[in-house]
Amino acid sequence: MEFGKVAVLARRGGRDAPLEADAQPRPAVVTVMGHVDHGKTTLLDALRSTAVAAGEAGGITQHIGAFEVQMPGSRQSLTFLDTPGHAAFSAMRARGAAVTDLVVLVVAADDGIMAQAPISHARAAGCPIVVAITKCDAPNAQPQRVRQQLIAAGLETEEAGGSIQVCGVLGVVEVAAVTGQGLEELEEALLLQAELMELGASRSRRAEAVVIEAKVDKGHGPVATVVVKRGTLKVGLPMVVGTEWGRVRSLRGTGGAAVKEVLPGQPAEIAGLKGLPRAGDQLLVVDSEERAQVISRARTQNAEFHRRASVARMLAEQRRASEGGEAEGPGQGLHRTLHLVIKADVQGSAEAVRQAVAHMSTEHVRVQVVHVGVGPVSQSDVQLAVPLGAKILGFNVRTAAADVDALAKQHGIEVRCQRVIYGLLEDVGSLLVGASPKVEHEVVAGTAEVLQVFQLKGNRGKEAGVVAGCRVAEGSVKASLKYRVLRSGEVVHEGRCASLKRHKLEVETVGKGTECGVLLDGFHDVRPGDQLQCIAVEMRNDAHVNTGPENKW
Repeated sequence: MEFGKVAVLARRGGRDAPLEADAQPRPAVVTVMGHVDHGKTTLLDALRSTAVAAGEAGGITQHIGAFEVQMPGSRQSLTFLDTPGHAAFSAMRARGAAVTDLVVLVVAADDGIMAQAPISHARAAGCPIVVAITKCDAPNAQPQRVRQQLIAAGLETEEAGGSIQVCGVLGVVEVAAVTGQGLEELEEALLLQAELMELGASRSRRAEAVVIEAKVDKGHGPVATVVVKRGTLKVGLPMVVGTEWGRVRSLRGTGGAAVKEVLPGQPAEIAGLKGLPRAGDQLLVVDSEERAQVISRARTQNAEFHRRASVARMLAEQRRASEGGEAEGPGQGLHRTLHLVIKADVQGSAEAVRQAVAHMSTEHVRVQVVHVGVGPVSQSDVQLAVPLGAKILGFNVRTAAADVDALAKQHGIEVRCQRVIYGLLEDVGSLLVGASPKVEHEVVAGTAEVLQVFQLKGNRGKEAGVVAGCRVAEGSVKASLKYRVLRSGEVVHEGRCASLKRHKLEVETVGKGTECGVLLDGFHDVRPGDQLQCIAVEMRNDAHVNTGPENKW
């Protein structure tokens, strides 16, 4: 939308082209994408008059939310998917784009386009895009700068003379969700485009849906948030979802209200599955529970075979590394593995975390995810971690129960739980650094100024060395450490200390402001005015954490 004009696409059959002969109109699925804290959830709160954003951990969306909104002043409704903006949730944004018809790309007027913005997912899905420049009421808002950035990023708009392509930008709307500025224009742009796309799907065929999110609900067991692609999903129908099966026990629509059926384009939360499906799994209605069990059993056996093979490979690699030793020289590549068990509150977050941490590494340590699951950390998670010495990460789950915590401590298994993705990634970074080999660093433990020198005489008057009479200026000097002699800022000698005395008594340490005598081993040319540096060796970890390829425009 530019200066009151809306660019639209001609009908292309929607995401279901070609339409079935018995297709009926369905709501458009609109995915809202954007960078962290650019106002996606606040914008959706304004559209549906809710306050979801205020209750999110760290103010960051960390799950995909799916809900249907009846648009004001229209009989049409739209299904919105609110996707997380953090780079770690790239997989969740990709899932949203895979089922969407339109994209609202949210860019904050005060921050502008960020490197992690998820435009690539919208492009890959072939979706028309409406750009919503949010926070236009902010004191430092610069919407014109954002428009220029859109052009620089290859997202040309009509105002800039760009052509409107099938995967092009339909318009740019300046929005202030708090004041309501631009909301009506955004709604009009989405509704008009949805109408012209003539989206439709059959309601009479066997239901098919896509799992957007999945979790274990305390009162309902495994539940999955789905968007119906075609057919009508009804209570009581047998189904297969990935490796899981069940019968639809209940359906809850937007707002949590119980419904008996869900039509194409609508979201719903389903209960009745025997286990937890994976986000992105396809839901298929089948003839009977018996048929559902047969399909589920075959898929489960195949998945278990691959899981066991993967664990066996990891154990074999660990044994080879232990038997062959771990080279730690610089430039010799990756030689250690940080094994991780990941638990999260919902399946989508677990998978997103897995993908985010899988790319993390240091020069000598890489990450290997052993297991990904949903729900609180359990004893079986600890038992799985023991053979590999894996660390357990919990995301948005409660800390381990007392018995689980005790078992973990018994076997030396570290468990870390975080509610915000930033904290979890920082934890993985610190674990990688901690597992990396340390490097020797020389540090100056103390400095002493040479005030005068004394010649030592040995047997028959022979010279036996030169004692440097010193005052310690900084830190402390020790007899057991190495010394460096500086003259006019230049190093003239490095070596060990043969003797360190205070009042003719041998001592180990002399502190700041104290005078002492230093006899250097094999060096007799020390002079008044020289500076002695006492050198200690510290083992430091200088590992740099690589986070993998960034999500770019």
